[in-house]
Amino acid sequence: MNSQTKVAGVILAGGLARRMNNQDKGLIPYKGQAMVTYAIAAMRPVVDQLIINANRNIERYRQFGLPVVADQTDSFDGPLAGVLTAMLQVDSDVLLVMPCDSPLVREIHLRKLLEARAAQDADVAVAFDGERLHPVFLAIKTVLRDSLQAYLASGERRIGSWLEQQNMVIADFSQTPEIFSNVNTMAELAALEAEADA
Repeated sequence: MNSQTKVAGVILAGGLARRMNNQDKGLIPYKGQAMVTYAIAAMRPVVDQLIINANRNIERYRQFGLPVVADQTDSFDGPLAGVLTAMLQVDSDVLLVMPCDSPLVREIHLRKLLEARAAQDADVAVAFDGERLHPVFLAIKTVLRDSLQAYLASGERRIGSWLEQQNMVIADFSQTPEIFSNVNTMAELAALEAEADA
């Protein structure tokens, strides 16, 4: 990757987690640590600046020692709202995006995402597990902020539809699809912990 390219990172923790009884997923323990700590550990080595996007429990998120920014609106408009919020806050050419609830993703995987985008100077690289895209794992040029702002202002929220409008490449993770195991229910959390201990 070009050493001149400044990269910022955002950890998306702004959702309502309806399937987890509205608990704040980033703060739920996985193997004894809040899930967001795994995202922080993966992100820190690969970005120049790191922020958390959260709409609840902001003081608790601040205890992790990072800036915490809320969406521009209070209507929980989905991951793109968090991406836009970050784009408006950071001073970088590229924004690296990941959610707070994927504790198996590591630094090496995030570097692969950045390298996939840089190799073709694409507007955005999206993670692909061999079967489907994971559109909350992105390396994205921050110059797209105006396009994203207009898309959200039009009332659209679907992340896939907006990404399809961009110069997009995929980062192929078909050899390691299990890293995208995320946690949407307490049962999934228990299963993920059991697998890790197996």
